[in-house]
Amino acid sequence: MKDIRRRATQGNTPRQEGNYVTEKTEFQVLQKVAHLTLSAEGLLFQEREAATDHPTGEIQATLNVEATAQEKVMEKAEGTMARTEAMEKEARASVAESLQEEISEKEKFGTPAGKPGTRRQPDSATLGINRMINRKPQLNDNSFSDNDMINIPVKEEVRLNKFIANSGVCSRREADNLILAGVVTVNGEVVTELGTKVNIKNDDIRFNGERLKGEEKVYIVMNKPKGFVTTASDPHAEKTVMDLLKGCDARVFPVGRLDKNTTGVLMFTNDGEIAEKLTHPSYDKKKIYQVSLDKDLRQEDFDHILSGIELTDGVIAADELEYIDENDRRKLGIEIHSGKNRIVRRIFESLGYTVKALDRVYFAGLTKKGLKRGAWRYLSTGETNVLKMGAYV
Repeated sequence: MKDIRRRATQGNTPRQEGNYVTEKTEFQVLQKVAHLTLSAEGLLFQEREAATDHPTGEIQATLNVEATAQEKVMEKAEGTMARTEAMEKEARASVAESLQEEISEKEKFGTPAGKPGTRRQPDSATLGINRMINRKPQLNDNSFSDNDMINIPVKEEVRLNKFIANSGVCSRREADNLILAGVVTVNGEVVTELGTKVNIKNDDIRFNGERLKGEEKVYIVMNKPKGFVTTASDPHAEKTVMDLLKGCDARVFPVGRLDKNTTGVLMFTNDGEIAEKLTHPSYDKKKIYQVSLDKDLRQEDFDHILSGIELTDGVIAADELEYIDENDRRKLGIEIHSGKNRIVRRIFESLGYTVKALDRVYFAGLTKKGLKRGAWRYLSTGETNVLKMGAYV
């Protein structure tokens, strides 16, 4: 009987690391055990009371009755313990299942505001890719305050292609093509000469008859989810990354491309000059991808990727390549500065591998830290000032 009471007050199942059953649930289960234990003790008390009321009053008879009562109680107690253990096991399994469902919901939809989520330890691959990222300079809104202002002088006279790019229409290179095509006018006159300068305060500059204005520059970083096409507009695409920019009133466009099945860091802006500097190969801006392959990457292929691979559009070599999980050679981190279409996938496919998952974790100093899949944020003033200085890699 003492054993039953001790189990009711202390619990008989040690709490293990990673067990989803909470202390509150254990307490509720043990409360049921205590309740059943008290019921058994009450039955023993009733049997003793009946024995003392025996009309013979003989001690031996009383002892016999008490012994019989104890046997009955022990039989009931054993049955109670068996039922209790079954109930306890069932309760733990039920709670574990419900909590697992709750965790799955949080992982799918995110933790509600004000309710702290279950913090999981990162796996080996995550730690490995983070080591690669941490070796690079990073822009983040914790490093730079909005008060970190940099005096950037504003020129009243600028080249026409730069003004068009700064209006958010396109890049400077594309603006040159528009000028040559004769669709740009300055003060009512068609201008086709490259290098023409305009006064941003006084001149009337139009593209296809629509007056261009120097828009306020906007810079956004997104953690792109799978299944969205990277384009400003595509009538044939079911879902584009622009569908995720709800609440952004500025007319922005994606900087560079991530294919439909690639996830990770994607930047948006209406600053054509910055967009060109971030994407043109001559500026050597770094990108880091986390790659998951269908099979282990052989050492000879690993070395081949670093030394250079001949593709249909030329030779390409990774700037860095690492196994990010020492126990799984299918998981890698690759750093590259080429902006060619599907370049990372094509590197591995040329060697006979299939890329199962591809996630861009670093782009020109930007990471997806703090952003859930599909979420985005504006860069702080400090971050954008650093971009304008060119102090990014």
